[in-house]
Amino acid sequence: FFFFIFFVFLVFSTVSSFHFLQFFPHSSTMQRGVPRGGPMMQPGIILLREGTDTSQGIGQLISNINACQHIVDAVRTTLGPRGMDKLIINEQGSATISNDGATIVTLLDIVHPAARTLTEIAKSQDAEVGDGTTSVVLLAGEFLRQSKEFIEDGVHPQVIIRSFRKATSLALKHIKEMAVGIKKDDADELRSLLEKCAATSLSSKLVAKQKDFFSKLVVDAVLKLDDLLPLNMIGIKKVQGGSLEDSQLVDGVSFKKTFSYAGFEMQPKQYETPKIVMLNVELELKRERENAEIRIDNMEEYQAVVDAEWEILYDKLEKIYATGAKVVLSKLPIGDVATQWFADRDIFCAGRVAKADMDRTRKACGGSIQSSVNKLGDEVLGTCTHFEESQIGGERFNFFRGCPKAKTCTIILRGGAEQFIEETERSLHDAIMIVRRAIKNDSVVAGGGAIEMALSKLLRDYANTLKGKQQSLIMAFAQALEIIPRQLCENAGFDATNILNKLRKKHNEGPCWFGVNIFTEDVSDNFNDAVWEPSIVKINALTAASEAACMILSVDETVKAPTSNVAGTQAQRGGHPGANYSGRGRGRPM
Repeated sequence: FFFFIFFVFLVFSTVSSFHFLQFFPHSSTMQRGVPRGGPMMQPGIILLREGTDTSQGIGQLISNINACQHIVDAVRTTLGPRGMDKLIINEQGSATISNDGATIVTLLDIVHPAARTLTEIAKSQDAEVGDGTTSVVLLAGEFLRQSKEFIEDGVHPQVIIRSFRKATSLALKHIKEMAVGIKKDDADELRSLLEKCAATSLSSKLVAKQKDFFSKLVVDAVLKLDDLLPLNMIGIKKVQGGSLEDSQLVDGVSFKKTFSYAGFEMQPKQYETPKIVMLNVELELKRERENAEIRIDNMEEYQAVVDAEWEILYDKLEKIYATGAKVVLSKLPIGDVATQWFADRDIFCAGRVAKADMDRTRKACGGSIQSSVNKLGDEVLGTCTHFEESQIGGERFNFFRGCPKAKTCTIILRGGAEQFIEETERSLHDAIMIVRRAIKNDSVVAGGGAIEMALSKLLRDYANTLKGKQQSLIMAFAQALEIIPRQLCENAGFDATNILNKLRKKHNEGPCWFGVNIFTEDVSDNFNDAVWEPSIVKINALTAASEAACMILSVDETVKAPTSNVAGTQAQRGGHPGANYSGRGRGRPM
């Protein structure tokens, strides 16, 4: 019995030692003087600061594509004349109603690094040509969706990128061949074409019912500019109240009446060929700074200080009056004393004029903005044929007509809700950009998905002459172009499959301009129906969408640095921003 007990104890001790070594493998080696980790373990190498997030491989690429698809889904339903609007409320509670792609993706405040690429191409499209912002986002998203299947099947992204760039090059070349030139010799024909381009742009906006009215107004505004067509010489002012048709185009500079004092009502409100002085000078008694100190011994010295301030102000006013100017504009305030002084001498004055309005007045009326009144000669004064102040709705506006130095105009928009007027302004901006591009680039193409279907047919025919992966990839690119007519049909509630089959049949019969007809729920020759767009819109949209898709496909790893507040906190503790000084067992309180 004694030997049996001893044998059991020996077995139990052996098993316990085995489990102890399994859970604490370093204990035995440390007892023998061997470094922790064993003789074969290498020391760890830290390349990135702690907290850095890294992800790579096919999974990361698919994740980027999926993120971009969410952005596409947000703007998909806004395309075309039957597109829906989006109501976006920011963190301050301000509401925006819009169907403009660039406006929507900007207000969404996207943080995903790959998805923000779509935001950037929408902004670039808006800045470059003004229209097609939703189309460029849709095209980029569809290129990525078509490539997703190939990536999952193991096709290398660089193979896809080469095929997409080849397809883009062919498509751009075909657009330039198909585009119809604009004849500038006939003024009436040119004007008619520009009005149709503007109407096409406005047909997908909130003001689609008034597109005939606004297309004429936009073309008039652009044709009033000089040959360079500077966009900043078209001012847009908004006045609540009235209907959209109450909007008007002013041939000259116009801006809202600025803040004024009581004496302002005694000033004349109308002049013929007045001289205009533009200043960056404050015409009122300046308030002393809080730390200013003046030491005086008697009342005479105090009165001398007060008289000096008044003399400085009156000296400025006398020098302005000596120029013979009848209109005084200043970026800085014009006080009550100066306002009454000008009123007594039949001079109109306006202080706190906005910088943009002052610059446009300077360019149109001539002269220059002065920061001093010491040298006010005729060479620094501006002039115009007629100046007046008149009432528009509930606001008063200053009008400068017959400006001799530069051609300019102002659009005064009327309407009900503030959000509606703001969306009207964005719509007119797009239409103005389209008309400017149509004049500068001299060629147009048919819209409504016609040019996309023609390019799809061309790329399919080219792909049939190839073999291997490139054939399938260019076929996928051609299919992606059909997203524009397909989405137009879906947003209008049409049978997209039926409409696209008809379009493929028409384009297979030969070169044509057949596209989606929103009004008849069928296909039609959109060029004959005057659904026109400048060719530069399609060229820029296709180029930007393809470049964005290729850039996203070329990214296979994302390295995200830790948040700045963590790094800043650690730096304040006196350590390296990447070090980890928090947590239990670090000498820190729990």
